[in-house]
Amino acid sequence: MKNTARIPGRIIFLAILGMAVTNGCSSSEEAREIREYQGQQLSSVNDLQENSIKGAQNVDLETYSLSVTGLVGQPLRYTYDEVLDRFPHVKKVATLHCVEGWSVTLLFEGIPLRDLLEESSPLPAAQIVIFRSVDGFTTSLPLDYFLGGDIIMAFQINGLTIRPENGFPFQLVAEGKWGYKWAKWISEIELSDNLDYRGFWESRGYSNTGNLEESFLGP
Repeated sequence: MKNTARIPGRIIFLAILGMAVTNGCSSSEEAREIREYQGQQLSSVNDLQENSIKGAQNVDLETYSLSVTGLVGQPLRYTYDEVLDRFPHVKKVATLHCVEGWSVTLLFEGIPLRDLLEESSPLPAAQIVIFRSVDGFTTSLPLDYFLGGDIIMAFQINGLTIRPENGFPFQLVAEGKWGYKWAKWISEIELSDNLDYRGFWESRGYSNTGNLEESFLGP
């Protein structure tokens, strides 16, 4: 006999909503995501692949802080909200190129690293900036790369707060560099004079400069 029982509409709705959440993004979040900015088409945040050294990190803002340490005249420590409130917000479209062969073009919103670093009063001996993440990942770039440019540390991607799997609370937008230089889950920024410093991937044979126009494999 044919079953003529009807499933209540509310159950159907909840099932569909559950599928959307399971797939990593609710339908309302998808609707709010910016996919075009100033005439430029953007990739989706769903196109970002999770390939970090220890998997996605869930940062508790109740205990989180961002520190600026090392060769500075003014060591600093900020809460998440203090970073957002204290520094100007900048939007820019940038493309992340992964050494695995994929790339994404996204709208990032963040704070200028130059402003953050200058507030710490770098000492004359400081030459490199080391980024440390909550999962133990590290990488570094020259101090001049930040002081002489408009590199940002992002807290939003495509108009959405960065997801835990994509680097919440902060990701470095290292324009002109391979993706392994785009540190996620940043918890400490150290200024140093150690030109021989090598981060997680750099100590495993990746180029220390990370320049896109060069091979990501070190000499």
